[in-house]
Amino acid sequence: MQVLIFGLRKQGLWVNLKEEHFPQGALSPLRQVWDMDVKEQKWVVIAAVAVAVCLACIAIYFYRNRRGRLDDIDGMEGHDFEYFCAELLKKRGFEEVSVTKGSGDYGVDILAEKDGITYAIQCKCHSDAVGIKAVQEVYAGRDYYDCMVGAVLTNQYFTSAAVNAAKKLKILLWDRGYLDSMMEEE
Repeated sequence: MQVLIFGLRKQGLWVNLKEEHFPQGALSPLRQVWDMDVKEQKWVVIAAVAVAVCLACIAIYFYRNRRGRLDDIDGMEGHDFEYFCAELLKKRGFEEVSVTKGSGDYGVDILAEKDGITYAIQCKCHSDAVGIKAVQEVYAGRDYYDCMVGAVLTNQYFTSAAVNAAKKLKILLWDRGYLDSMMEEE
């Protein structure tokens, strides 16, 4: 590194960078490092690397904690997932949130309202991609419960057939990424 710095200094590139690319005074901390001897520069580099490592560790910690939340959800039973989603919707500003009865619910697990719009929501806690059946069920349930919007909320993603059907039937698809973003906003 010292050879590179010395070479740049000797060729006069430092002056060009200072005058052409940076506002006045912006390079004074860098000039202080530049004017240090080799031993002092090594400590500055070591400190910079230490700070970078600390920031990387913090980023990894937050990433793993985020992953832990989704992993906990992946292990839920269907009915527990429905109640979890209902609480999450309440925290996101939905009102009159209610979980329907377990069987004979006409493809709708949660009824809710937000900003005067009524929602019929099908919850699917799966280990694989959610297929077209969930979209068809909530489509029928939306009309049965006289709701304005139908949605499928899942801890996974959707098959292409489900995505195509949802577009045609005007059903919202809330996948794993959307669920994660809802949880982050808590």
